[in-house]
Amino acid sequence: MRTAALLSLSLLLVACQRETSAPGAPTAPVAQKETYDASAGADARRIEADVRFLADDLLEGREAGTRGYDLASLYVAQRMRATGLAPAGDEGSYFQRVPMLRGVIQAEGNELVINRDGRSLALAFREQFLPNVNYNEADAHVEAQPVFVGQGVYAPELDHDDFAGVDVKGKVAVLFNGAPARFDNDRRAFYSSSRTKAEELVRRGAVGVIVVQSDEDEKKRPWTRAASNWNRPGMRLRGSDGKGIDTWPQLKVAAMISAASADALLSANGRTAKGLFQDLRDGKLRAFELPGTVKLAARMEITPVDSRNVVGRIDGTDAAKKSEYVAFSAHLDHVGIGAPVNGDAIYNGALDNALGIAVMLEAANRIAHAPEPTQRSLLFVAVTAEEKGLLGAEWFARNPTVPRESLVANVNMDMPMLLAPTADVVPIGIEHSSLQALVQQAAKEVGVDLSPDPSPEEVVFVRSDQYAFIRAGVPAVYLDGGYKGPDGAGEAAQKIQEEFLSQRYHQPGDDVNQPIQYADAARLARLNARIGTLIADAPQRPVWKSGDFFGERFGRKAAAKAEAHAQ
Repeated sequence: MRTAALLSLSLLLVACQRETSAPGAPTAPVAQKETYDASAGADARRIEADVRFLADDLLEGREAGTRGYDLASLYVAQRMRATGLAPAGDEGSYFQRVPMLRGVIQAEGNELVINRDGRSLALAFREQFLPNVNYNEADAHVEAQPVFVGQGVYAPELDHDDFAGVDVKGKVAVLFNGAPARFDNDRRAFYSSSRTKAEELVRRGAVGVIVVQSDEDEKKRPWTRAASNWNRPGMRLRGSDGKGIDTWPQLKVAAMISAASADALLSANGRTAKGLFQDLRDGKLRAFELPGTVKLAARMEITPVDSRNVVGRIDGTDAAKKSEYVAFSAHLDHVGIGAPVNGDAIYNGALDNALGIAVMLEAANRIAHAPEPTQRSLLFVAVTAEEKGLLGAEWFARNPTVPRESLVANVNMDMPMLLAPTADVVPIGIEHSSLQALVQQAAKEVGVDLSPDPSPEEVVFVRSDQYAFIRAGVPAVYLDGGYKGPDGAGEAAQKIQEEFLSQRYHQPGDDVNQPIQYADAARLARLNARIGTLIADAPQRPVWKSGDFFGERFGRKAAAKAEAHAQ
């Protein structure tokens, strides 16, 4: 889920999220805990059946570009067929081809050497640093002066410039993750994005980048977890010329350094990593030049690979509106096989995102068999390579299987953490567009509360597939699991969610043996179906709210202006 989790040169600056590893052979399949709830509704049982298949060990974690993913996509296509969805992929099929490059870091040839005061200090590969996947050069090198640039954020509208007083042209930028805590949620999400930071570094002429893990990063995502999965493949979209898309070749090498090793690079001229970590928390970071040079090298194996989105369609019936589409989305891939944890090497991805796919399929089932057809048409898109950087959604948003201007809204489902009974859901992003009123109406009709995002600092709005649609100018909403119990209390649900994120997120423990609340999942499917129906039957297509940050940047007027400027 939430992009996210693999760091590559193209997802340049989310270093604390990268989890690559020596695959190793999968362990023998472990018997799943079999239960049967006779009182469960048919919708809950359908969702459970889908999750149990998609998260089975036999699919080996559904990593994009693998046989396990292909089996999962075939299953979803046939579920769409059985439900009554028409094929809406390439050439009358349920599949849309997604061409990519696959990059794997090699065990030899990676360097991070600090040359300072006549001495050279080489950091240890894996234990202290990891290079990011480079999709442009199999054997990449750069040596230049390092420059610390805070969090690498330039936000003139907020009078914030992490580059003030320094020049990174021809140099290696050194920075922390995230964006300033004082930013509002929208701008914090946007400026935390790896893409936004990479574009700014390229614009300023940097030739490399080092992301330093902070002590807070280490608490959330321990370095040992990333290091144990150091050679899990990264991926990037592949253009018709065979080259990677959005891979920023100007940045010759990118790498990340552990919090424990940060002093080796950051301690200079009276500064220490500990002091800079505190400045990060206090919002007092300032740019400065670091003495000496850093030598970076990264060695890759780069190969072309194809994966596929699965696309089904329900046709609308209104003569004027049926050529417009509401696009549901959920990512089908997970992270595959990795470093064993307690003897288990298969990262099943039950919540992330077999459950989201199952909820989307059930929403499709409800709409397909509703008494009244919708006026607009609906698409249901199971996308690939979300875990590699929202790639399947990005490909679909750029190259939809329907006319691009016909997409009116996106409803996304990703990793609903339904591990304890709840009475609410968290709608991410409804405040940006006219979708807000429709989501509120649907929630009232279904009988579910809407709760605010409990962790806005995690900026999930830009870390799941809806962001690809938003960047294409399409208003979107993403529904996450809630945290309030049926009695109004939220401690139990919040505690188990926090435990999941710290112990089982992107780990083998995200399997079907968790206490997944399938009745709540069925309710979430009903809510998604109702939202989609309201959008499809609304008199007008959704619009961005006046002055909205994302609408101003990515809305159709902004896109048209950018296209005209490019010409």
